[in-house]
Amino acid sequence: MNKTQLQDGYIKFNCHLVTEKIEIPSELFIPLNHWRDELWLKCLIGSYPNGIGYGNISVRVPQSDQFYISGSATGGIPELDQIHYPLVERCEPMLNTIWCRGSIKASSESMSHAAIYSASSEVGAVVHIHSRILWEKYLDVLPTTNKLVQYGTPEMAYEIGRLMTQPQTMLSKIIVMGGHEEGIIAFGKTVEEASLAILKLHKGNPA
Repeated sequence: MNKTQLQDGYIKFNCHLVTEKIEIPSELFIPLNHWRDELWLKCLIGSYPNGIGYGNISVRVPQSDQFYISGSATGGIPELDQIHYPLVERCEPMLNTIWCRGSIKASSESMSHAAIYSASSEVGAVVHIHSRILWEKYLDVLPTTNKLVQYGTPEMAYEIGRLMTQPQTMLSKIIVMGGHEEGIIAFGKTVEEASLAILKLHKGNPA
């Protein structure tokens, strides 16, 4: 089993960053940032009182397995800009390693996002939020990862890949992270579809 450990509240993993300014096409950036704002306003993405951020959002580069994702430790920032979304170019779960390009490192949850993109070419966006109320309500009700598997690890990526083969997962477009309290993932063809899947759960169940 992978011995990934926490450091300063974040998963310590191997992230190879090529530091450079990148430009995200407007047709990807505008909806990505809009729905990140919507989720942030509902505290589904944000930061805890101790300053540790949570939640992330990504969008696939069309006809590829690369994706733009909100960067590490950006959860507490009210409004993001292009510099806050690095491009993940490659992911190797067995090595617990990703390769990315941009101004900041990609989220430690990048492997989980990559596992979903890898499992279905129709997925165009992934959202990862935190909500204890929703997590407790839908744990083992909607597709749920093994409770012994920790977040931000290769094992979590494999668990997500396993669930992505199940019809219920493809129908609900939701994955509850059993070993990651409060963590829920949604996916869809677009950022809007993925975000609305979460907001549908959230309606009437404020986080």
